[in-house]
Amino acid sequence: MEERRALTDQELHNLAMNIVGKELEADGFEFMAVNSKLKKNPQYVCLKEKILHFIVVRNVEYPMNSREFDKELMQKMKDHAIKFEAKTYFAGVGLSNASNQELPVFLNEEYLVDYQGLIEI
Repeated sequence: MEERRALTDQELHNLAMNIVGKELEADGFEFMAVNSKLKKNPQYVCLKEKILHFIVVRNVEYPMNSREFDKELMQKMKDHAIKFEAKTYFAGVGLSNASNQELPVFLNEEYLVDYQGLIEI
C-alpha cells in the first residue's frame, strides 16, 4: 500500500491552473504565455476577440473564500495590464479534501473544487 502524500503548494497551484486553463480553452481564449511558477504573475496571458487578458490564478485554502483576493497585488497587475491595454482577472480556486475538508488534498484521492469563474478587476 502506497503512503498517503499531501499535494505540495506547487502541485495545488498546478491543479488550480489546470482547472482554470480548461475553462479558458473552452471559452475560446488563445494562450499567449503561461507561467506556472508560484508567485510569478500573471499565470495566463491570453487573447480573445483581439483583446489581451492577464489572469492571476490562486489556490485558495479551505475555509477561505475563493472569491477574495489580495487587492494590492491585483491593483499592481491591473496597473501593469493597462500599459498593454489588457483586461485583468482573478481566478481563485478552492481545493479541499473530499472526505474531510480539514485534511490536506492527497495525491490520487478525491477533492472538492470551489471555482466560480473569473473576476474582472
